[in-house]
Amino acid sequence: MDILIWIGAAVSLAGLAGLGYCILRVLRAKRAGLDDEALRAEVAKVLPLNLGALFLSVIGLMIVILGIFLG
Repeated sequence: MDILIWIGAAVSLAGLAGLGYCILRVLRAKRAGLDDEALRAEVAKVLPLNLGALFLSVIGLMIVILGIFLG
């Protein structure tokens, strides 16, 4: 079941990379000096990506735990 652990780790790292992308995107929007409405619109665009990346990280960690239990 070692392969399951490595697959889960890769999925989790992909989710963490997505979270990092979301953070960078919001930081760029804040530094751009957008007005309140434009900043809210940008954060609203990033929110689904953020939730998807968080979901991917959680699924990856679940796969790792499953691999540990089965191994």
